[in-house]
Amino acid sequence: MTKNIQFKKFIIGAACFMIMATGSGVVAGQQSAHAATVTANTAVQENAVTASSTSAQKKNAIIAHSKSLIGKVRYKFGVNNPSKLWFDCSSFTKYVFGKQGISLKWGSVAQSKQGSFVARKNLQKGDLIFLSVSKPGRINHVGIYIGGGLFIHNTIGSSHNGLLISNINSSSYTKRYITARRVG
Repeated sequence: MTKNIQFKKFIIGAACFMIMATGSGVVAGQQSAHAATVTANTAVQENAVTASSTSAQKKNAIIAHSKSLIGKVRYKFGVNNPSKLWFDCSSFTKYVFGKQGISLKWGSVAQSKQGSFVARKNLQKGDLIFLSVSKPGRINHVGIYIGGGLFIHNTIGSSHNGLLISNINSSSYTKRYITARRVG
């Protein structure tokens, strides 16, 4: 009977050892899986932050480059001539966005279909804004929102030809505003 008790103790001990070993393996496995999930989630969040900051950097570079071209760019309807800096409104936006690796089509109507819709109250730097300047209610002009209610656009007027910074909230542009898009 002593051998039988010793054998039972051995079996119980071995079973306890197996339970502990298996249990700690499950816990360790769960911890490893949790750690891998946390690491993956952190990487996704870091990539999103990097993409967001990269996008913001691109938009700031687009605005800075646009401003640096004031007085150098000439407005010419239907023209896309980067070597002479002669552009219409949409070939200008195509040009400065392209310098940051963001591809835009030529034409304000075509550009108004790219990217995603942005409500006027949610405008951010670098958003494209679309206006009607000749035919009411029809998109035929595009500019780049630069913040603070201002946008830069290539246009022609009685006193200027080329890039101009205008206030989107002025009476002239409030009635001409149609929509906005976020690209890049």
